[in-house]
Amino acid sequence: MSPGGRDRLRRSVLVAHSAPLFAALGDPTRLRVVARLSREGPLSITELTEGAAVSRQAVTKHLEVLATAGLVRDFRKGRERVWELETGRLAEARRALDVISKRWDEAIERLRALMEDE
Repeated sequence: MSPGGRDRLRRSVLVAHSAPLFAALGDPTRLRVVARLSREGPLSITELTEGAAVSRQAVTKHLEVLATAGLVRDFRKGRERVWELETGRLAEARRALDVISKRWDEAIERLRALMEDE
C-alpha cells in the first residue's frame, strides 16, 4: 500500500473509531454534562443534578453512556462518586473533526478547480 493510501486508511479508522463518541455527544443533556465538567472540573452526581431539570437517575444514566464512550470516568471520594472528563478521548474527537474538515476542504477545492476548468 502506498504511503498516501495508508494515511487515508489511518484517517478513516480514526473517524470510524470516533462514531460512538459523537453519538454520545449527540444528546443535549450529555453535551451539557460534558460542558459543565469541562468548565467546573470533577463533580459528584449531587453537584451535577443541582439546579438541573433532570433527575439524579437520569444524570447517572447519561454519565454511564459517556463513560462507555470513553468521555468521562469516575472515582470514589468518600461516599460519593465523582466524575471527570477523559481529555484524551476529547482530543481524539478533535483529530477526527480535523480529518473531516480537511476532507471537506479538499472536496471543495476539487469542485472549485473543476468549475474553473469549464
